[in-house]
Amino acid sequence: MKNLKLTKFALVLSFTKLLTSCGGSIPEENTTASITNDKVFSVEEVLEMVAAENDITRTLYTKGIVGAGKKQGLKFDEDWQDDEVEAGPLPALFLRGISSDIRKSSVPLGLYLGSDFPINASNKLEGKQAELFKKIKANQKPQFFYDESQKLHTAMFADMAMAAPCVNCHNDHKNTTKKDWKLGDVMGATTWQYPSDSLSYKEAVGVLNAYRNGTKATYNAYLKEIAAFKSSPKPVIGKTWPSKGFNLPTAEVFIDSVRKLASYKSMEILVKKGASVASK
Repeated sequence: MKNLKLTKFALVLSFTKLLTSCGGSIPEENTTASITNDKVFSVEEVLEMVAAENDITRTLYTKGIVGAGKKQGLKFDEDWQDDEVEAGPLPALFLRGISSDIRKSSVPLGLYLGSDFPINASNKLEGKQAELFKKIKANQKPQFFYDESQKLHTAMFADMAMAAPCVNCHNDHKNTTKKDWKLGDVMGATTWQYPSDSLSYKEAVGVLNAYRNGTKATYNAYLKEIAAFKSSPKPVIGKTWPSKGFNLPTAEVFIDSVRKLASYKSMEILVKKGASVASK
């Protein structure tokens, strides 16, 4: 029994090393494969990990791509995928793209953004989520519950106004129902759903991979849109960010930056779980 506990702890530490790696996507297998199907993580722990990475991704995209890009002349529009529109996706639509790609995968992970003052009426929080969102606005702490109607474990996280582009867009939008947003406001809630109450190492890796693959696919869709520009100038795609000029990083550079920033958050959760497993 002691050896099994140590093996589980070694597995978590190995998983942590994989998360901090700058290589490609997280491998689906590990040398300690005999216990990869053990339900090691609670659904709350895994959703916290992926939500933390999502916060970093969206902040980096909003500030590093949209905010800095607009100053260099890059354009972003809610209709960015229309043939006649030559622009990139706004932050909320970037998230929608990730969510759409996740739905195409085999991972049963749900992701969407809601608010009490949404631009799109279909995103208005209702019922239990509207009730819990009041708590999120008050203390900015995540809320977890089991959605009986959908039979899904649900986690809601505060979606903050962290950058001027978000505030300006929502205040000025023709369909807005609130015109006085300011930096630091809780604008909505990012909601994640998963059918099981616990996940194995393999399933947890699958969740993180599905999110990262969705991020890369959505960013690549943006770069593909740029390649099709007919009348607008095209930024240089490479290793340089918009803050340095009329440039955009490649998908690999963007994802690598997210991974480096997100690894510490994931490590905290994994090491804590590893210590807990080892002590039992």
